[in-house]
Amino acid sequence: MHKRILPVVALGAAATLGLAACAGGGADAGGAVDGEGQELTVWIMKGTNPDATAFYDEVSSAFEDETGATVKIEEIQWADAHDRFVTSIAGGTTPDIAETGTTWTAEFADAGALEPLDEYVDAEDGLRDDLVEGLAVAGTYDEELYGMPWYAGVRSIVYRTDVFEELGLEAPKTWDDIVTAGEAIKAAKPDMLPFPVAGDAEFQVYPWVWGAGGEVATLDGETWTSELDSEESQAGIEFYTGLATEHGFSSAGATTWKETDLRDSFTQGNVAMMLSGSWTPKALIEANPELDGKIGAAVIPGEDGGIAPSVLGGSHLSVFNTTENADLAWEFVKLMTTGEFAEQWADETGYFPGVQSAMEEALASTDPLVAPFAEQMVEGGASVPVTPNFGAVQAKKTTNSMIQAILGGQKDVATATKDAAAEMTELLNK
Repeated sequence: MHKRILPVVALGAAATLGLAACAGGGADAGGAVDGEGQELTVWIMKGTNPDATAFYDEVSSAFEDETGATVKIEEIQWADAHDRFVTSIAGGTTPDIAETGTTWTAEFADAGALEPLDEYVDAEDGLRDDLVEGLAVAGTYDEELYGMPWYAGVRSIVYRTDVFEELGLEAPKTWDDIVTAGEAIKAAKPDMLPFPVAGDAEFQVYPWVWGAGGEVATLDGETWTSELDSEESQAGIEFYTGLATEHGFSSAGATTWKETDLRDSFTQGNVAMMLSGSWTPKALIEANPELDGKIGAAVIPGEDGGIAPSVLGGSHLSVFNTTENADLAWEFVKLMTTGEFAEQWADETGYFPGVQSAMEEALASTDPLVAPFAEQMVEGGASVPVTPNFGAVQAKKTTNSMIQAILGGQKDVATATKDAAAEMTELLNK
């Protein structure tokens, strides 16, 4: 199955980017790097870790002790970051290292602005196999790795454990289980939506496509073809939209909901099951303390069991080719993305690390709001087409329009998926 990662923020056209031409180099990859007297500039997105000052001080001190080099870390607002990257790439003024959100990595690699990291990763014993697959796929462009997985979150099923216990239900392990639970909730609690279908939330759609064995799009040579209209994809989309149109588990209002609307309704006590991110349970409880102890999580099941792939959201660390010492830059990337600092960042942000070895505690956890998400990420973390053009698909709202047309009765599943696949294919190949 070809799984590609979704961008955290919609990307702009790669054609607007200028090419930066400056290569770094120094010591052999994986060897000791002498950075005495050198300074690296690093851009990190602001807000993921609300108070990261102490973390930055600690990691910078450790890096200086290890290499002799200093680090200048600048926090960049997500809203301004893309334009700032475009300008800096065009002017050859990029930082040595920067956090790049999912398909930004493909975009900047396509512009020729990033250093490939394969030789560095492969020089570290066991690191290649330790990378979380979905993030590694997202960081790979033209068969080269340009984004080192740093952190990620994933969507799974979040549900009301108190409601399930009251009705003698168990967390769903198949699609039939979702329907069975939904019917029981609908009958016993008519004022609660068993499983609302949010029409303006494309990240919610793809697990059902993949769970049925379908694909969003595949690449043959240099040509992308959307497969949203394949028999498998149609079956997944029919099941998902059928939760609303056939089973009545949703509402007419949910046709225009975003994920934030879905979470708001859940915190108000109006939703029994939903797809939500690993970073959200704490926020749900903070918004409504009465939900404490009443929320559980479960992996998204495939049609007949197992784990349906779910879209990862997160970031890479990338090395820009304007750096004067790529080897030194890699040493900082490695320090941030592996070992204790990867674990510390994850603990402070509520996300998961980008390497599996740093997730051992989460995978071993018995916390019902941690373990299922960790399992989903490692065994079912997925991605959408790694191409700079996927931003155009998002901007056009191709997938959301398809779902809304089905929910609103304007198109049947076959027609809606055929139209969406044609539009996506065109956009991906521009």
